[in-house]
Amino acid sequence: MKVHHQLAIEAPPHVIYQALTDPELIGEWWDKQTVRHTGNGVVLEHDPGPEHGVVQMRVVLDIRDQWVEWECISQHPPTSPASAWTGTHLIFEITEAETPVTRVLRAYPGFDTTRLCTLNFFQTDYDERSEFLGFNNFAWAHVLQQLKRFCEE
Repeated sequence: MKVHHQLAIEAPPHVIYQALTDPELIGEWWDKQTVRHTGNGVVLEHDPGPEHGVVQMRVVLDIRDQWVEWECISQHPPTSPASAWTGTHLIFEITEAETPVTRVLRAYPGFDTTRLCTLNFFQTDYDERSEFLGFNNFAWAHVLQQLKRFCEE
C-alpha cells in the first residue's frame, strides 16, 4: 500500500527541490536534520523524541528539480507511529506538467496556474494493517502543508 498526497505549490521546481534536499531547509518545514555519510550513501536523521527513537532516512534517488526519494532504515518501538515507517520509501515527485490538481485550480476564475508546480508525495510499502496508518496519513498532510507554506514564502 502507499500513502499519496498531491498538492499545488506556487513556487518553481528548484525552490521545492532545495527545500527537499538541503538539510537546513528541511529543518525549516519539518524537523532539524543531521547528515551522516555511510558506506550505503547519505543518511538524514532527526529525533522526534525518546519515545520514538531517531528516524533515519537513506537518500535513495535525487534527480535535480524532479524527484527525491528516501528509504526509512531505522527501527522504532512498536508503540511509536514511526514503527510503521521501517522499509518504506518517501518519494517527492515535482512536476510542472498538468495534473488533476492544476486542472481543478484552473477552473477557479482569476486563479493563476502558470506559477504552479505539483508535488506528488508517496510513502510506499506501508503496511495497511498498521494501527498508525490514519495518524501517519494525517501527519503527512500537515507536514506537506508546512512544506508548501515554506516554499511559497
